[in-house]
Amino acid sequence: METSRRTRRVINPGTRIGHVHLKVANIERALGFYRDVLGFEVTQWYGDEAVFLSAGGYHHHIGLNTWMSRNAHPAPPHSAGLFHLAILYPERRDLAQALRWLLESSYPIDGASDHGVSEALYLRDPDGNGVELYRDRPQEEWPRNSEGELAMVTRALDVEGLLAELDG
Repeated sequence: METSRRTRRVINPGTRIGHVHLKVANIERALGFYRDVLGFEVTQWYGDEAVFLSAGGYHHHIGLNTWMSRNAHPAPPHSAGLFHLAILYPERRDLAQALRWLLESSYPIDGASDHGVSEALYLRDPDGNGVELYRDRPQEEWPRNSEGELAMVTRALDVEGLLAELDG
């Protein structure tokens, strides 16, 4: 498989994915996760069928709606669609705080990995959507092979070391 071939089109490196908008079965149940466990703040309600949440007062990072999904069942695991949304924390301490809140809430965590470039927690929201909570390491710390190409890995995350960030 060819992995390093460049396309003729190159997107501006400052481009970011700005927000995710999720169909949910029950807004209050979804808020119990995104607001009450993860700590996002409600910025606006759109009637009683949609709500927008953010970190730090941005207009919204997460939209939740029931326009087509009120009381719906989660999508089957082996169907096309969203694998997971990823929430990038600015500092390791912030990821540690998210882990502490998950543990204090007894929220189930599916996995915890060190990818060399990042440290990540994996879980599912109440509607079965995959959620990755992660923090990136500085680029100069990313693992590289002898040719200088990126060499990501998947190892067990040092959860105790992560939580120790909160002790200082």
